[in-house]
Amino acid sequence: MIFHQVFWTFPPCVEAFKYYKPLISIDGTHLYGKYGGTLLMAIAQDGNANILPITFAVVEGKTKKVWSFFLSYLREHVTPQPGVLVILDRHKSIDGALNAEGSLWKPPHAFQACCTRHIAANFMTHFKNKDLKKVLINAAYSKSRREFAHYYGRPRGENVAITNWLEEIPRSQWPQYADEGRQFGHMTTNISECINAVMKGSRNLPITALVKSSYFRLGEIFARKGSEALAQLQVGAKFSQTLMKAIEFNSKHVNTMNVYQFDRLRTNFTVEELATVSGSRQQSYQVLLDERKCDCGYFQALHIPCRHVLAACSHARLDWKRFVHPVYRMESVFNVYRSKFRPIGHEDDWPSYDGPRIRPNPRTMKEKRGRPMSSRIRNNMDDVEYNGEKWCGLCRQSRHTRRTCTALGDGGASSSRR
Repeated sequence: MIFHQVFWTFPPCVEAFKYYKPLISIDGTHLYGKYGGTLLMAIAQDGNANILPITFAVVEGKTKKVWSFFLSYLREHVTPQPGVLVILDRHKSIDGALNAEGSLWKPPHAFQACCTRHIAANFMTHFKNKDLKKVLINAAYSKSRREFAHYYGRPRGENVAITNWLEEIPRSQWPQYADEGRQFGHMTTNISECINAVMKGSRNLPITALVKSSYFRLGEIFARKGSEALAQLQVGAKFSQTLMKAIEFNSKHVNTMNVYQFDRLRTNFTVEELATVSGSRQQSYQVLLDERKCDCGYFQALHIPCRHVLAACSHARLDWKRFVHPVYRMESVFNVYRSKFRPIGHEDDWPSYDGPRIRPNPRTMKEKRGRPMSSRIRNNMDDVEYNGEKWCGLCRQSRHTRRTCTALGDGGASSSRR
């Protein structure tokens, strides 16, 4: 039989996803080996900002049929929980697989969010306006409706073409304020891109060696991160380092705010932020602790108490720890890595295999002669924006380069080579 595609995951990863943030990022990357193909992965993150691949698949390309194969197995075996969010680029093949008839990746079973980087790249492809691109990114990252309206009005009112282009993207899939807190602040597929770089050394291996490499790498990560989480629990840490850094940052201006209480149950507050804190005029925010909401949008977007919530809790003598999402607790972080990878025995002890012999697909074999051609289509996401003057790599002065530098005498860099 000829090999076409394979999907695999490991029991510790399936068990760990119950304690991850309820979101995944999916992406694919090309294989470098003798035979062509694409490695698909689904990436998740725990409450301490550790990212891990939870599923893998080797397929022949990035088509709708292939993505349907990958997403159906992912939904069935790893992420059956309701309300899971998937972050993706707006590729037609992925979009078609997610929104196909009978798909379990549509609301209310699951939700979708578009990568902000890819939206900005598509915007530049169509309209080529860097200023409006930055405004569009600010609109996507807006945590409140008022902030979104401030940024969104400029590109939307530029011309009819931009307005129509923006209206084609569902509002619930790209601005942060409209995601109902499902994204936990993840606005791009960067966690997938990071894993693609980590797996670069394994992408030239045969299929069996690639599966084995993923097994040992994940086993090593589970052992190391599990030991770190256990050590934090033993010293009495109740919350992740990511949360504590955010709380430390948000608590700097708590004492400079005026808080007014409006109910006997100590759940509704109005917090006045002075001009010295907000950097502009004095502003007031409504805080609803029982609904986990604040007008600034930070509380419901990241599920971490913002400075207004901390000020309200300090005023009413309430413990802010009650209003933290369980994913940020050290118990949840430890439970992610609690399952262990069992060691693989020697091949002589494996049960005998009597199934069909699998052969590689000869049509996927790469050309042996010459330098392999790059199939990557570069776009503006590959370009580095220029933000200042050129600096010389030899004398570290501006307004010239090492090729024209006179610090080493006539000829600059060329004299040093001679």
